[in-house]
Amino acid sequence: MPLPWLDPRNDDQPFPAPNRALTEPDGLLAAGGSLNPRRLLQAYRQGIFPWYSSGQPILWWSPNPRLVLFPEGVNLSRSLRKTLRNGPFTVTADAAFGAVIDACAAPRAPGEGTWITPDMRRAYCRLHQLGHAHSIETWRQGELVGGLYGVAVGRVFYGESMFSGASNASKVALAALAAQLRRWNFALIDCQVRTDHLLRLGAVDIPRETFLQLLERYCPLPGREGFWQLDDDWLTDLISVPLL
Repeated sequence: MPLPWLDPRNDDQPFPAPNRALTEPDGLLAAGGSLNPRRLLQAYRQGIFPWYSSGQPILWWSPNPRLVLFPEGVNLSRSLRKTLRNGPFTVTADAAFGAVIDACAAPRAPGEGTWITPDMRRAYCRLHQLGHAHSIETWRQGELVGGLYGVAVGRVFYGESMFSGASNASKVALAALAAQLRRWNFALIDCQVRTDHLLRLGAVDIPRETFLQLLERYCPLPGREGFWQLDDDWLTDLISVPLL
């Protein structure tokens, strides 16, 4: 079956239904289109995200199953809890979005490329300026050593990427995000695809159909507008969670 192509001049052109996505490669749904805010937000509301490398057209994905993390379901190991309680980190929100996305875009190993192309960076920085994309930063002695960024639609947070320049730094950022989203009554964090790292933190696979039902329920609800700020006592909720 030929891959549907989206007109880059028409952000109102509908996406194909997610259940039409390919099984190999898993979740590939369409190509083309644009990275304008209207197109991106339309995609996220339907459980679709862009992911492509330099030199490729924009590729749109909706994999099955879908890895998600429910804010109340984050797993804290003893060592991570000790780091949260006694560690050298401070955590902020929306304090250094550009620096976080740049760190996420950096090659993880010599010779590796990145899927966060300059066009992708510009698109998500624009979403951040509009109050739709957000970052969580982990700092040590004033240096940015970990973080993540993603997009919020209603009461769903769509995680895009994370980085760690110090042991546990990205885990601390994700734990802080989950704690704050739980306070704001967010329903879930979309992790997109399975990784052992996220599974250890409590993420679970759910069928795409179930994921889309959750989006239909929670994306229309009022979320958290504008730039984000963590509550001063966000750590309290995590420390009180029983060890697993």
